[in-house]
Amino acid sequence: MVIPLYDENPFKWPIPPYATWGLIAVNVIVFALEAGASDDTVTALILALGTVPAEIFHSVPHPGVLPAEITLLTSSFLHGGWGHLLGNMLFLFIFGDDIEEALGPLRFLAFYLLTGIAADLAYCVANPESTMPIVGASGPIAGVLAAYLLLRPCAKVLIAVGWIPIWRVRAYWILGSWIALQVYHVLDKPGDEIAYMAHVGGFVAGGLLFLALRPAWVELFECIEYPDQIAESYATHQSPIISDQ
Repeated sequence: MVIPLYDENPFKWPIPPYATWGLIAVNVIVFALEAGASDDTVTALILALGTVPAEIFHSVPHPGVLPAEITLLTSSFLHGGWGHLLGNMLFLFIFGDDIEEALGPLRFLAFYLLTGIAADLAYCVANPESTMPIVGASGPIAGVLAAYLLLRPCAKVLIAVGWIPIWRVRAYWILGSWIALQVYHVLDKPGDEIAYMAHVGGFVAGGLLFLALRPAWVELFECIEYPDQIAESYATHQSPIISDQ
């Protein structure tokens, strides 16, 4: 399995990505509470806070105290297992800090939460009669990936096979492969227990929201390797900008 490990070091930034780290912390804390609870408690929690399409459209009653619509927000902070959690948080750690840097922490939080809501809504519209609760941060993570593809498609990301670092590849290869895989699953396995439609919905919503929320000074398709800059860096005996990306 190919796993992205690293694109750039957020610990060296002038302003650390506190919003990204905060979201990761909240997700980990919530899952730790899930892991320490009884099976009945976890089931009740997922039924109360996970998004159930039939409940969103009021085909069946919602068991929670809060309105069913609130679950469009809360479901993104629940996960079905350690693998589910760690995979999502890895992607958020690698790619989320770049989007936070571009948007700023408050806009990034709004972007993340709205993308999660849109992802769940996309799944609900595609499966309006489903009574299966969906949970996890995959929807907003898909939105982060869409924003990253718009912002830094040429950035190089270190990938690993079985956690063994192999090489650095352009982000568009990794994210493009991920997009193709989600579309394939939606077309091939529409009834799969993994909510691939939420991934697609989150990706589309993330791209649109990033375009709407980005400050005017943030340029799209920021490819690091510019021929004129590389020529200038060689002329002044400096390392090309691409060297550490």
